[in-house]
Amino acid sequence: MMSEELALDEQTTGGEESDAESEAAKPRRSRWRRIDSGSVWREIRGIFWLILAVLAFHSLIAKPFYIPSESMLPGLQVGDQLVVSKYPYGWSFISFTIPNPVAIWKDLVLKEPQESWGVQLPFVKGRLFGRLPERGDVVIVTPPGRNQDYIKRVIGLPGDRIEVRDGVVLINNVAVKRGPMHYVDLPDYGGVPLGNPNDGSTCDIPDGLHVIKGQNVCRLPLVRETLPNGRSYETVELGNYFEADNYGPVTVPADHVFLMGDNRDRSADSRVPIAGGGLGGPVPWEYVGGRAEFITFSKNGHATWNPLTWWGGLRGGRAGTSLHPARDQ
Repeated sequence: MMSEELALDEQTTGGEESDAESEAAKPRRSRWRRIDSGSVWREIRGIFWLILAVLAFHSLIAKPFYIPSESMLPGLQVGDQLVVSKYPYGWSFISFTIPNPVAIWKDLVLKEPQESWGVQLPFVKGRLFGRLPERGDVVIVTPPGRNQDYIKRVIGLPGDRIEVRDGVVLINNVAVKRGPMHYVDLPDYGGVPLGNPNDGSTCDIPDGLHVIKGQNVCRLPLVRETLPNGRSYETVELGNYFEADNYGPVTVPADHVFLMGDNRDRSADSRVPIAGGGLGGPVPWEYVGGRAEFITFSKNGHATWNPLTWWGGLRGGRAGTSLHPARDQ
């Protein structure tokens, strides 16, 4: 009988101890729940401020830019990744980077191509701390009425009289200095199937495509131009058959710039109407988003999701290339 009472006492004591442990654990678990909740909110706030800082940096300081087309050959090739600074000309309504979640969802998930992943603010005249670009600068620009960035070179400034005759640019009735024609061989770029007359590539010109050591090479005819301020750069000269090889004359209005691509016969720029995919004449300076600075790296289009192909998908000799044109002495 006594042993049964002892056993009962032990069970009772054990039960009481167990209950005490359970009661002691309850507030501890509750406290951990509060700590976890606080940590989550701190993480969310941290991510929010990080995203805000990145967007502010993209809007005010610099942002990356990808070259999707051939309009700036030979200096910029399809697949080049570069840095665009936002502050050299001050800031306008077009400067700000505001993501559009709906456009991103439609593009990535629904596979519906979108003009842009960003929201464009309403037009506001003028620029904060604004100054005009210099002739020869490479800039990103958004055509009026569109929400897509182009990249072009500044040719004309306010007051300039711009004309193109048989592919030769005239500024204030004086032809831009041009050097002799020469050639450069570019390996296949951006995964473009060179030589296909239906793909719109530059190498649809006669005798443009060559195969060297099993690799497609595009041989481009170049002419070096020198602007009145002494800045010079290479342009692609395919011949006088592009409609915009004869244009103008037009006078650039105040607070406007005249922009052209270096690949003159494959560029929808200020010579081409907006309805034709161009810039529709001189562009208000508010639509200039920044200045191209340098190339960070370049992809040739051969890389896949397999990491082993990534190194072979990079072009050598492109990283660090400055996009500021040389100035002749």
